[in-house]
Amino acid sequence: MGIYRRHKCALFASSSALAALIATTAAAQTAPQDQPPPSATGDVVSAGAPAAPPATDAQGAQSPVQEGGEAQINDIVVTGFRASLNSALNQKRAETAAVDSIVAEDIGKFPDSNLAESMQRIPGVALSRGDGGEGRNISVRGLGAQFTRVRINGMEGVSQVSGSDIRGGVATGRSFDFVTFPTEIFSALSVRKTTSADVEEGSLGATVDLRAPKPFDQKKSFVFSGTARGIYNDIKKDVDPRLSALVSKQFGDTFGVLASVAYSKRRIDEYAYSAVDVVPTTVYGLAQPNGSANAGVIFPFCTPVGYTYKGGAVTSPGVGYTQPSGAAIGSDANNCSTNNPRTGTQAAYDYIMSRTGVNGRPGGGVYLPRLPRPVRSSQDQQRIAGSLTFQWKPSDNTDISLDGLYSRFKVDRLDTYFDARSFGRAISNNGQPLTSVREIEVNDNGSLVHGLFDGVDLRSEMQSERFTSEYKQANLNFDHRFSDSFRVFGLAGINESRLDVNRLQVAIDSNDTRDWSIDFRDNPDIPKIGYGIDTTDPTLFQYGPPLANGDQRGQLSNFIRRNTIVSKTFELNGDWKPAQGFTVQFGGQYRTNKYTARERQLATNNPLALPTGVSLADITFTTTGIGKNLDGQLQDFVSVDPDKFRDAVGLDSYVYCSIECAKGTYGGVDEKYKSGYAMVKFDTQDILPVTLRGDAGVRYVHTSLDTYGPITTAAPAGSAYPSRYVISEVSRSYEDWLPSMNLALDVTPDLIARLSAARVMSRPAYGQLIPSGSANLVIQTASFSNPFLDPIRANTFDAALEWYFRPGSLLSVAYFYKNIETYIQTTSTSVAFQDIGLPLSLLNGTQLRPGDQFTVQRSNNTPGGPLRGFEVNVQLPFTFLPGVLKNFGALGNFTRVRSNINYIISPTLSRTAPLVGLSPETASGTLYYEDSRFSIRSTVNYRASFLTAVPSGSVDADSTSNASSIFVDASASYNLTENVKLIAEVQNITNETNRLTVDTVRKDPLYTAYFGRTFALAVNFVF
Repeated sequence: MGIYRRHKCALFASSSALAALIATTAAAQTAPQDQPPPSATGDVVSAGAPAAPPATDAQGAQSPVQEGGEAQINDIVVTGFRASLNSALNQKRAETAAVDSIVAEDIGKFPDSNLAESMQRIPGVALSRGDGGEGRNISVRGLGAQFTRVRINGMEGVSQVSGSDIRGGVATGRSFDFVTFPTEIFSALSVRKTTSADVEEGSLGATVDLRAPKPFDQKKSFVFSGTARGIYNDIKKDVDPRLSALVSKQFGDTFGVLASVAYSKRRIDEYAYSAVDVVPTTVYGLAQPNGSANAGVIFPFCTPVGYTYKGGAVTSPGVGYTQPSGAAIGSDANNCSTNNPRTGTQAAYDYIMSRTGVNGRPGGGVYLPRLPRPVRSSQDQQRIAGSLTFQWKPSDNTDISLDGLYSRFKVDRLDTYFDARSFGRAISNNGQPLTSVREIEVNDNGSLVHGLFDGVDLRSEMQSERFTSEYKQANLNFDHRFSDSFRVFGLAGINESRLDVNRLQVAIDSNDTRDWSIDFRDNPDIPKIGYGIDTTDPTLFQYGPPLANGDQRGQLSNFIRRNTIVSKTFELNGDWKPAQGFTVQFGGQYRTNKYTARERQLATNNPLALPTGVSLADITFTTTGIGKNLDGQLQDFVSVDPDKFRDAVGLDSYVYCSIECAKGTYGGVDEKYKSGYAMVKFDTQDILPVTLRGDAGVRYVHTSLDTYGPITTAAPAGSAYPSRYVISEVSRSYEDWLPSMNLALDVTPDLIARLSAARVMSRPAYGQLIPSGSANLVIQTASFSNPFLDPIRANTFDAALEWYFRPGSLLSVAYFYKNIETYIQTTSTSVAFQDIGLPLSLLNGTQLRPGDQFTVQRSNNTPGGPLRGFEVNVQLPFTFLPGVLKNFGALGNFTRVRSNINYIISPTLSRTAPLVGLSPETASGTLYYEDSRFSIRSTVNYRASFLTAVPSGSVDADSTSNASSIFVDASASYNLTENVKLIAEVQNITNETNRLTVDTVRKDPLYTAYFGRTFALAVNFVF
């Protein structure tokens, strides 16, 4: 790992140099110099934008000038990646707001295999990766996915996925998951970083517009395009298919039809080390009862034989200790529990108790991973999507289109873990207080270096999840110009996003194992763990109901959930030109969003005994590849097979419940937005000596919402379950006035100065608005939502200078500032269960006491803070160089952001820290080569470390963080003929990992995942 990191930059430099060498060689063999490429598949680069650059030849050089000084008037065609860049640059130049775009290189050929990964090349955009390393969400200028709105064909959309808990679990927010859509069904995307009055509210960071192609976008009356890919990952070592096709037909000059379809299948293996949490040893320790010499002192582990602390004899757990049920655990002077002898050493125990940490308690300065474990995640993904557009243009004044879009993303994921469970268990389930510590070492910050323990409970955990994310949309767009001065346009549409999740978790236990060791000395991110048993032997494990003394023998849980979001939009706009250079635009919009969440769970989470004749060997398999893919530090282990388990126990016959047993969820949010706007657009090009373009206006929006959700309460007498839900309903409304202004001054024909200011708002996530309260008795947490949350509101200011110094070239710098007036935080407090407000009947059948402490989380509006930063962007084709060198080009951008948010850590403690999800620095660089036949490019993306949670949710840790990352990708293509192209792609060349840590000082490893390199070979054809 260390060697790998030290040589990462060298590896990237070598890769880039190799790419350049290949490009130069191929160019010399395939491309006659100055020969333009075929014109059948290119985009014409015109001078239609304000102060547009001169026409360029195939390599981007300025067109020759005739004798006498008159330029040749010819349509010069640029194709491929460079055409995509030029088209996007012209769009950016023409806008009055801060807008960056990416357009398809050719028909049906987006520049990247993932939309989110494409956007990394846009200044200020940072990528968050999901399963298998694929781009999932974006943040813009430091503001995360929850602050970014996505519109599809002009209509707001939300796509939902489910993921492991480390990646956010089941989606309940407004963020858009880009993995649900293939790139092939879109022709362009744009990222709008500043707003105007005609853009509907809801974005604090950016508005992303995805546009599917239309029939009259095509330059030929009939077009057919297709791409076939084979994709290979060096961890999974399978070849997966990815196919797409597009057909477009124009019937005369007035009517056209376009259809596209894309299908992919992907199999993923990902390996990780996970700590789940890192906590001081006091969290799960056992306090000494009143009357003892050390009353109130928490003893984290089982004390050694004859142990003394500060001159007093201590035996913990005490001789004859019983659980609340009255069952004895078998503790005596020589045994922590039955058949679990006290083998700890006085030296190791004193070492722990000598470190008090930030909480001031003995043992509070030693931090251990709560559930240290290897993880293997295997997925089968299927993604199918398509679009269908009918377009009618009876005249140049009328354009009407009916757009349909469909996507289905289906995932079957199997995660297997192997936990050292004792470090996350209290005395109620015979956890850490029954573990003996023989050796231990921590560093100066209290982070674990190595340790050796006896009496450790091991758990093999399986999580099988099948989810389907489905998105459907239909919208009618209309645009009619009644005269040269008056135009009406708008849309009417409906979309539905539905997520169905079925998650099964089954665990088997091996309790009180000896010689368990953990050692970070060889690798600070992934420890070497020894288990003291054969971890692949199913006969050493148990499955069944817990014993009265608190011994666990496995776990069972299953939930079935459906989240649905239905959005309807009707929008009508008009613009009127009262005078040359001035346009008055106005309009109104009515939208509804209806979010519903339904979840049922198993009525009992206690495992039942396996049927007669069924053993664990009958329902298990061995998880392999752990040591090979995690630096040899961890071991393969036995795991439950989900299908064999379902069949063996007859899971389909088990009882599920929701409202009647206070499990799962039953809630929803029904929102209605009524908005109107007016704005003035102006362009003084033909009026004043200087050209000033811009818009200024105001938007008014009234938001009303009705929410309902479950609150846990005691069930009435005679009920089958001790608790049930009552449904709480809350209705409220609020309004916002949102002024905005964008100015673009053409200082010279090649220099544009921009200035923007606006008031913006972003609404809370749906899950935060559903009134609900519940507790997780296993990990002793409780959570409450808040339907009275206000939106996050901010005042924004942007200034930029753009220099278009050569054809196809740009050098720009931008400054941005956002004063975030209010923020939404989930605050945590430690509260005794009896004071939470939930019924004590929830504790029936458990070993928990009413006085046991629970971590209670609530959503609240809190003070915000300022966010400021700048971004630098350069785009440069090397057309000024001689020979084949002029076919090279480069892109680069750098963004630096700073923010100060006042986080509420506890009722008496706050902390100022950067915004969650904000990387202080991000950068992207692309080097490319392109001629008439051959194209190659390599891109490096850097994202600095960023906070993922403040407070962390961990005891005595200020935050959790995602480590910095550098991802390197490359792609190449070769035109066999005018119509056929070969494509090669590789992602994550340097085999970058995803790393999470806990606490900004200690930086304890929380999660380190490997997902490997991905290679693809493809053929694309266009007719």
